[in-house]
Amino acid sequence: MAGYILAIDQGTTSSRAIVFDRKQTVVGSAQKEFTQHFPQSGWVEHDPEEIWESVVWSVKAALTKADLKASDISAIGITNQRETVVVWERASGRAIHNAIVWQDRRTASYCEKLKRQGLEKTFTKKTGLLLDPYFSGTKLSWMLANVKGARARAAKGELCFGTIDTFLIWRLTGGKAFATDATNASRTLMYNIGSNQWDEDLLEILRVPAAMLPEVLDCAADFGVTEKALFGAEIPILGVAGDQQAATIGQACFEPGMMKSTYGTGCFALLNTGADMVRSKNRLLTTIAYRLDGETTYALEGSIFIAGAAVQWLRDGLKVIKAAPDTGDLAARADPTQNVYLVPAFTGLGAPHWDPEARAAIYGMTRNTGPAEFARAALEAVCYQTRDLLDAMHKDWRANGKETVLRVDGGMVASDWTMQRLADILDAPVDRPTILETTALGAAWLAGQRAGVWPDRAGFAKSWARDRRFEPEMDEKTRATKIKGWKDAVRRTLSAG
Repeated sequence: MAGYILAIDQGTTSSRAIVFDRKQTVVGSAQKEFTQHFPQSGWVEHDPEEIWESVVWSVKAALTKADLKASDISAIGITNQRETVVVWERASGRAIHNAIVWQDRRTASYCEKLKRQGLEKTFTKKTGLLLDPYFSGTKLSWMLANVKGARARAAKGELCFGTIDTFLIWRLTGGKAFATDATNASRTLMYNIGSNQWDEDLLEILRVPAAMLPEVLDCAADFGVTEKALFGAEIPILGVAGDQQAATIGQACFEPGMMKSTYGTGCFALLNTGADMVRSKNRLLTTIAYRLDGETTYALEGSIFIAGAAVQWLRDGLKVIKAAPDTGDLAARADPTQNVYLVPAFTGLGAPHWDPEARAAIYGMTRNTGPAEFARAALEAVCYQTRDLLDAMHKDWRANGKETVLRVDGGMVASDWTMQRLADILDAPVDRPTILETTALGAAWLAGQRAGVWPDRAGFAKSWARDRRFEPEMDEKTRATKIKGWKDAVRRTLSAG
């Protein structure tokens, strides 16, 4: 075999397929956006059929651009938007409802009900997660309760539940494989990350029949083979990881204390804590970073719901920019005497606040405030939120006597202005790698090393290369003033404030 690896990166707003060669170089890629559905305020849905069609199209287009056939591909690695829920018929493969997206907040009242029953500690102890609409379990519970006949059909084994990876594996293999990996399972509120199995107590609380749950495998494992009719040849699926864990792997954060922060639709920071399941005292999540050869590596995670999505809002909502890359140049022209803050709680606030009822707000506007100040506020909001996460992580992790190393990736890190402001707000250096497609790279490595055409962990880590290090340049007085203003803006935005 030629040794090419195909990564399927199924994201929140688009699906991508990227073909890598043996040297981990991109030789072909394709991307297709799909529709975002907002049936009510705070509700976000995707059409599973449109996602499937976008994935198939992207794979075929990437192979064409690489001038390759399916038979040239040694293995497929899949990475996906996490927590998004799909339920489909076992017999037909048809979804019974639109996918409910990770950003969706419709189960906020149900989460509050479970909290009032004193159950959050039970969930946190078993899953490392908090009771928040963000996670899959309450979305699945809502679907079973609100789609006619769903709960009874699920109990009979007629329905399948999956995050997007599971849905794609099912479709790619023609229904022959019904599986997920440990990272995606760890985000469902139903998976015990200590015992590495679906938890019967949590399933009972959420009223989810075990019959509809997939098998949980390591991140590098045999997930079946694609149907020949799809791409012209069978291709083994050998790697799967949720997008943030895949980015952690793609950044070669294999050692405890290493940390990555990904800037896509949202922002997600993961800190490798090794074999230690560190329990956060600062409302961070304890999650599975990856599971390889039956050994689980854990992480602390901070989740920001809105990062690049704020730039999309500038483009599509306010129409102050024509394209996302314009934001940095516009922000650089902002009036330095204005302190305008955007708290981007469009779908609530994530870590460390976890306030699903908070809504976005802008503070500090004057008559002179315009597009440039809005652009700067949107980009700075990402930096401030990252600082909040790092402060919480340092409090949890420094107790273990180790510091962190920060590596960044995702679409937003291509902006030098944004990365410099991030280093300034963090008062810490920020490393940008030469390969920015680290999410796809992580999924590809899982598949490639299992297929025997890519190096092992140590060899892969040696191949990581830095494009640029951004050092902080802002003076301490300016930094302190800006952070104080941000904290005040957040306090005013919190729903209980």
